[in-house]
Amino acid sequence: MSTTVGMDGTWGRLRAVGVGAAITVAGFLAAVPFGFVVGNAAGLLGIEFSLTAGFVLSTILLQGVAFPLTAFGYLRLRGLSLSFVKARLPTLRDLLWIVSGYVLVFALVFALLLIVVNLGVPTASRTDQAALQDPGTLIWLVPLSLLVIGPGEELLFRGIIQGRLRESFGPVGAIILASATFAPAHILALTGSPQALAATISLLFVPALVFGVTYELTDNLVVPSIIHGAYNATIFGIVYIGLRYGPTQPPGLL
Repeated sequence: MSTTVGMDGTWGRLRAVGVGAAITVAGFLAAVPFGFVVGNAAGLLGIEFSLTAGFVLSTILLQGVAFPLTAFGYLRLRGLSLSFVKARLPTLRDLLWIVSGYVLVFALVFALLLIVVNLGVPTASRTDQAALQDPGTLIWLVPLSLLVIGPGEELLFRGIIQGRLRESFGPVGAIILASATFAPAHILALTGSPQALAATISLLFVPALVFGVTYELTDNLVVPSIIHGAYNATIFGIVYIGLRYGPTQPPGLL
């Protein structure tokens, strides 16, 4: 576990938080030109994307292309090597953390959902609900969660943003602040009342904490990437089964 604690004063810490926010915004903005190029190229070639194809393509461009490029761009700007992001093949100990983290995420989210439901607090819906109501989209998103979504988001939010925050706040502060950056970033994919948005973002904060803790405890980004990917893949799988065999609505907890 990394225990490096930054010696920054108030200004240095505020700057670290600002850098984390800027990296998040840059990650999303980086996808815009790629989407523009692909969209225009498809138009010139007379290709019309289906709802499923468009959703899958946008996922790949954001988490699979824009997020990694933003991460590597940040490292290059600071003159840092790839070793800044701690990643390696999982050991047996890492595998135990993967299983434990996966179980813990679902246990915590389920417990909090019970509380939210019993209190009658509404939760947000996905803005891309139409795409997620197509079983064909969900079939694609199961492997994409493990291969693109989990690794891409963890590289940016844990590998880069949490790593930067650790320099100024130490591990605990970095985990909390990186999670506080990760959860609200999903607001772009959510719709609902302010109360519903706040409830869903609060629920998303919980898995983010688990991802951050496992990264710090293992010094291996592969661990939270697999937990994150497996968590999303499981939810997509549950929604797929629900759409095929029952009235399950796509949740906002991804």
